[in-house]
Amino acid sequence: MRYSSDQKETTRRRIIDKAGERFKKDGIVASGISTLMSDAGLTNGAFYAHFASKDDLVTTTVAEQLLEEKDRFAAQPGEATAFERVVRTYLSPGHRDDPAHGCPSAALLEEISRCTTETRDAYTEGVLTSLAPLAAELDTGDGTNAQVRALGIFAVMVGTLQTSRAVTDPAISDAILEQGIKNALSLAK
Repeated sequence: MRYSSDQKETTRRRIIDKAGERFKKDGIVASGISTLMSDAGLTNGAFYAHFASKDDLVTTTVAEQLLEEKDRFAAQPGEATAFERVVRTYLSPGHRDDPAHGCPSAALLEEISRCTTETRDAYTEGVLTSLAPLAAELDTGDGTNAQVRALGIFAVMVGTLQTSRAVTDPAISDAILEQGIKNALSLAK
């Protein structure tokens, strides 16, 4: 049975979305094709109609997840500066407690560093693109590299989120998030 290109793209999108959730929840290595396809409501045989390999899916998913991150960084409502809103949302208990729907960097960075060059290239391009709204806000026009500043502050935020997820004491975890907010906002000044 042949499927329309729209249906094929919808199915591909569903696989990518479910893979993003599963990778961030369980890790890339721990997520087999069978589990990923089951999450998407499909059989294993359908996988190769959409992706050449698991590495291909990982690369595509990382790139897509970072594009979604850019949208989250660019569209933060509220009265504080856009940068402060992003920091406070990123370093929130809600984000900490829901890695499957959160930042791919905080959930997958260690594994991404061991992936193929193609995946790491997609990550590099994706993280620079996703941080562009933050870099624009940090640009002081004085010749300092706003992109590098944004990357440095983001690294602090990622490490803060990872550490807050790793500790078992909820009060310490919350304190780590609060200190991370202060640190990131201080670095932005």
